[in-house]
Amino acid sequence: MDSSTSPSENLTISAKIVIAGGFGVGKTTLVTSVSDIPPINTEAWMTEAGEGIDDLPPDGGKTTTTVAMDFGRIALHPDLLLYLFGTPGQARFWFLWDDITRGALGAIVLVDTRRLEQSFAAINYFEHDTDLPFIVAVNLFHGHQTHPLHDIREALDLHPDIPLITCDARNPKDTINALQTLVTHTLTTHHIHETGKNRAHA
Repeated sequence: MDSSTSPSENLTISAKIVIAGGFGVGKTTLVTSVSDIPPINTEAWMTEAGEGIDDLPPDGGKTTTTVAMDFGRIALHPDLLLYLFGTPGQARFWFLWDDITRGALGAIVLVDTRRLEQSFAAINYFEHDTDLPFIVAVNLFHGHQTHPLHDIREALDLHPDIPLITCDARNPKDTINALQTLVTHTLTTHHIHETGKNRAHA
């Protein structure tokens, strides 16, 4: 170490971020769009075995599916390194979610408004089965927002405290904005909880 450099100047905080959502909502695309390293994924070719089980996106362009997780890494700030873990979307792989979310800082739930029902299970998981802070990001397929955010919030029955934003998962700037929104929300949530604990013990 350079003697002129203090330890604090070399300190990098790392955190685990989960990218969740239903089948085919764009999780792999989001991780790939910003990863500083070649992303690792467990994509498998979709076969006739998935017919009638997997609800295919309406554009018909999906030929592979994540069967375990996606993994990427991004330096969001010089001193903040985020490790991105994308969950599998199909119901038969949901048993992996507890392991993937363990130790995470927070989660982004991606939503496809063309198949809104695909998002209910993920939102329910983060609202009721874990204490992990999360935000919801509407993936802008083809770059267009088809519904006002307040209508989407109502359709998802989303709590007012949960941030709801738009995000084109193909666009690195949009993805970075979503990650920054999540980090800010997580820090705010943590501060509120700590303030509440301090007042309770006062």
